[in-house]
Amino acid sequence: MKTLFAGLTVAAIVSAGVVTAQEKGPFAMQIKARQGIMAYRAVNLGVLGGMAKGETEYNAEAAQKAADNLATAVAIDASMLWPKGSDHDADPTSEALAAIWADGSDIGAKAKAMSDAAAAMQAAAGKDIDSLKAAMGPVGEACAGCHKSFRVPQN
Repeated sequence: MKTLFAGLTVAAIVSAGVVTAQEKGPFAMQIKARQGIMAYRAVNLGVLGGMAKGETEYNAEAAQKAADNLATAVAIDASMLWPKGSDHDADPTSEALAAIWADGSDIGAKAKAMSDAAAAMQAAAGKDIDSLKAAMGPVGEACAGCHKSFRVPQN
């Protein structure tokens, strides 16, 4: 009887989660997951940026860890989290613009630029502060390039 009750409880919780996700839109889970990946990237970029700006003391070990984390996060195949129709116009919880999926979109080139910049940061971050600073420019440009083209403008 306990097993049956536990099974029914799990089924009810899962069903409630599915209904909630559907009420928020067909791609609510994908949007939330990709926003989580972006937030994780931002945390690591914050560590690196804080050191590059002199807001926090340079620490080679912490810089390397943040750069390794960034490179790993960038390498995740998150393509399943970006289905067509998961843009801001379709679901206001998304910050993605429909331009991502438009014919002729250069999203692939922008993703490659971020991958290359993250790899360069990974190679530089733990060496010294000057190497970290030099690698920040391309990372920032890669982030901004994608966000300016494919993210809802931020206030």
